[in-house]
Amino acid sequence: MAVKNGGSTDPNANRELEKLIKEAKTNNVPVDNINRAIKRASDSDAANFAASTFEAYGQGGASMIINVLSDNPNRASADIKLAVKKNDGKMAETGSVMFMYDYKGKVTIEGVPDEEELLEAAIEAGCDEMELVDGDEEGTSIVYTGPKEVGIMMEAVGSLKFSSKGVIAHVSKAPLQVTDEEFEINMGIIDALEELDDVDSIEHNMLN
Repeated sequence: MAVKNGGSTDPNANRELEKLIKEAKTNNVPVDNINRAIKRASDSDAANFAASTFEAYGQGGASMIINVLSDNPNRASADIKLAVKKNDGKMAETGSVMFMYDYKGKVTIEGVPDEEELLEAAIEAGCDEMELVDGDEEGTSIVYTGPKEVGIMMEAVGSLKFSSKGVIAHVSKAPLQVTDEEFEINMGIIDALEELDDVDSIEHNMLN
């Protein structure tokens, strides 16, 4: 979308694209993925690319939000439905999964900052929302904020000398633990979806 809006595939001439590439690299997106996305967006039919969202259920009460960027909605829909069905999942009615998630800014911190110091830095930076929790990996933290506050929250984290990466994500209101067998099946669904060119990202509510 940055290519379309900025009118160029050259980041030196497209400030929106340059910013997006920097954010992608900060979030450890492989260079090949970045280049492939730019190439797809530079095709003659790039103006037809549109974002959409699908919802699905896995095993054990697991739910998934499938974020799509495609120039062919019919193809994307058919491929996603087939991938979910073939791997023992079930497509969900629109809105039946989404209401169980909050749309938030998510900043992953390399380290464990003092909560009061971070709160003070966040307020000073202009953030209105902050929730600090343990990270997915030992020695890391996650701070949730408003979806429009990711950048300034990262600045607040940086002021405390911690490195971080930020995204906007659907965050489950009630994460759940599934059995190992259920987790394996659900990851099979996710792996199949991630192989589809039209699928941009997948979010789920599993704690495993």
